[in-house]
Amino acid sequence: MARHRLQHYLRTYRRRFGLSQEEIARLLGASSGTKVSRYESFKRHPSVIAVFAYEIIFNKPIRNLFAGAYNAVRRDVQDRAKELLKALETEVANPRKSLKLQLLQAIVESKPEPPGRD
Repeated sequence: MARHRLQHYLRTYRRRFGLSQEEIARLLGASSGTKVSRYESFKRHPSVIAVFAYEIIFNKPIRNLFAGAYNAVRRDVQDRAKELLKALETEVANPRKSLKLQLLQAIVESKPEPPGRD
């Protein structure tokens, strides 16, 4: 049975390490905990820089910290890869077509990693 995954686990990890929102904000280079609060309450998406900072702060891969978001994006990319594979079936053969097909097939066939225990 599949587990429901939150979009991210930022609050969970912050609390696990006993850090306040203000302390996390300081580590992120933000001026106050308001930004952290907005991230944790799903009102705002962190920037790429903030996402990398969270990975460094908690020493956890981004795909674990943002498990729900990662899985949703993975499914969307796989769906689009299937559509592109279908569209490429009518394309004339050329040297790059086989590379495209290999990449797209690998995307479509990739399986999600089982949820880790953190």
